[in-house]
Amino acid sequence: MANAFHYVEHPRIKERQAEGPVVTRKVARKRAAESTGMKKFNRRLGLGITTSVGTMWAAYAFCALALVSLPGVIASGQVVLIVGWIAQTFLQLVLLPVIIVGQNIQAAAADARSAATYKDAGAILNEAKQIQEHLATQDAAITTLLNKVLSLETALTKK
Repeated sequence: MANAFHYVEHPRIKERQAEGPVVTRKVARKRAAESTGMKKFNRRLGLGITTSVGTMWAAYAFCALALVSLPGVIASGQVVLIVGWIAQTFLQLVLLPVIIVGQNIQAAAADARSAATYKDAGAILNEAKQIQEHLATQDAAITTLLNKVLSLETALTKK
């Protein structure tokens, strides 16, 4: 029995090894590199603003800024103005950077999951290759046994 199986590595394996895991930073860098002119400027400006606003220090600064107008709103005594100040001034100013901080944490967690999945896929690929080698060894042993059985059958039929 000849070994009928011949392993051919899938082309995606080499691509995967060259690319590495997909992480937020790599995707942003790739998109920025593909951009030209005004798009590149807009991406950098947007990233710069998001990076600086997406901190808890920005949330504290926005909170302080919102509190500047609080005494005037309270002095007016109008419930509608107080509710409007809370909803439109305080919550919007303070929650914006807090939400960005949360999204940054979630992006970091997604990057960590991506890296772990990438490592797991590499381990599974290695295991599959070892299984193929094990099966090839078994095929060789079975072929040897079958050849011995055939030679014994041949010897018995001659008698």
